[in-house]
Amino acid sequence: MTTMTLSAPASAPRLTLDRVGFSTAGQRLLGPLSLTLDGHRRTLIMGPNGAGKSLLMRLAHGLLSPTQGQLQWEGPAPRQAMVFQRPVLLRRSALANLEYALAVNHVPRRQRRQRAIAALERFGLESLAKRPARVLSGGEQQRLALARAWLLEPEVLFLDEPTSALDPAAIRAVESAIETFHQQGVRIVMSSHDMHQARRLADDVILLHRGRLVEQSPANLFFSRPVTQEASAFIAGELLD
Repeated sequence: MTTMTLSAPASAPRLTLDRVGFSTAGQRLLGPLSLTLDGHRRTLIMGPNGAGKSLLMRLAHGLLSPTQGQLQWEGPAPRQAMVFQRPVLLRRSALANLEYALAVNHVPRRQRRQRAIAALERFGLESLAKRPARVLSGGEQQRLALARAWLLEPEVLFLDEPTSALDPAAIRAVESAIETFHQQGVRIVMSSHDMHQARRLADDVILLHRGRLVEQSPANLFFSRPVTQEASAFIAGELLD
């Protein structure tokens, strides 16, 4: 089996959000909020539907610009990748999707096939190399999206509810793939509505509600000794006002 290892990040990336907010059409959707993301940790962003989880990650990843406040990486901006709830895949084979990602990132042609196959093997997709990407199952598509992100050698990986609507076996496979990144020192920022998943994966938790930052704390403290009434209610499965 061909193996491939991510380049180890030289230092932990640090992102500071200072009174960041986002509004559109005169309606505030997020913030203002201030927080810091640092260290090679796994941060789970949680909250009810419409809380602003995906919006926060898009701002942090740079897909959107805040309408208020500032986001600042300490030092040079790290290499980043983002995997969405519904991956965007090309109308070509799983292998060709990965080769295309390498091509647009200026990897020499002679290296693309070997690197793409190594990524498929890393995420347990080698038997599906020639299958059209868009006919893969939901879990297989997510693992292909993660394999594509792996090829970019990110220092920070953003994941927008990557296991939503997947069956338990597919969830386990995707979580195992995420752990592959974490073990290589990649900073994970992930949104999820799954409390059990957060307990399994999170090093720290951010709770949002109606675009506000309700609580940010280490996962063990968040689940055992939440500070706010909203966090206590959310952990108990109650609707937030």
